[in-house]
Amino acid sequence: MSGPVLARRGFLAATAGLAAALTLSACGGGTRAAGDGGASASAAPAATAAQGWTFTDDRDKKLDLPARPSRVVAQVGAAAALWDFGVRPVAVFGPHKLADGSRDPQVGNVDIAKVEGLGNVWDEFNVEKYISLQPDLLVSSMYVKGDLWYVPAKSKETIEQVAPTAGVMLTGRSATQVIGKYEELARSLGADLQGVPEAKARMEAATKELAAFKDLKILMMSGGADAMWVVNPPEYPDIVHLTENGLNIVKPAKVDDGGFFQTLSWENADTYDADVILYDTRTQSLKPEEMLKKPTFAKLPAVKAGQFYPWRAEAPFSYQGYATFLEELVSNLKKAKKLQ
Repeated sequence: MSGPVLARRGFLAATAGLAAALTLSACGGGTRAAGDGGASASAAPAATAAQGWTFTDDRDKKLDLPARPSRVVAQVGAAAALWDFGVRPVAVFGPHKLADGSRDPQVGNVDIAKVEGLGNVWDEFNVEKYISLQPDLLVSSMYVKGDLWYVPAKSKETIEQVAPTAGVMLTGRSATQVIGKYEELARSLGADLQGVPEAKARMEAATKELAAFKDLKILMMSGGADAMWVVNPPEYPDIVHLTENGLNIVKPAKVDDGGFFQTLSWENADTYDADVILYDTRTQSLKPEEMLKKPTFAKLPAVKAGQFYPWRAEAPFSYQGYATFLEELVSNLKKAKKLQ
């Protein structure tokens, strides 16, 4: 995956027959059989029509429906967050299944055997299947305000005619802000939030330990076949959380268009000094053993010292997801030492 694609896709007109499809969907009857189209959006009882449902998303768009949505479709990052809060989407879209059929890390704890898949790669979204599921709400993360992640531009108009959409902004926010927004949405959807207090306590405890490593200079990066990308801390919720709580993360002197990272050739991998290197573990990034074949990179002090640890950039925006991510990071940083 190229640099711009990594930033905007990893990091970062109505179709013919829509009217007929919507008509068929509506004629299918107002009562759905239990389990139709997948698991319910929440284990909690659905709200009655009299109660209504409102939610203001990060586009500053206020959603106002006569009843609480019970059939939620979500982009994989959003689905992973909502799942940990107790919401059970009926379908997901975006990278959720690896070539061997196992879960993609980006989908978190979502049971992909119990949800429909509407698309597994960029620009893939099965609109016909989406319509057939009779969704009440679509939820997606956003890297750019107003652009729902993995909702194809070519199908956006059609998709937004089927059901209301909600967007949760990632760029320029801290993980706690993003997690808080997903928690707010999950509560509004009637989720039971089982296990949230324990997970939140774990996340807070791990967060407090970060300040102990303030003297370590840390470089966070992702690798491609022909280049490496040094990430720009203010653009990533997880890195904002790390810097706000004491970690010294290298900020590139110059960033590419979009602001997400600086692209360096592997020959210039030594542009920045660091005591620790955290590498992107997502499927589109080079594996550690592949990066170690790059001579300049392999000679970096942090790499030679073995202070080369995973950056779980796909961690779900939930207390559970971040507790696990931070606990692993703290454990690794305890093994590191200052090299300069």
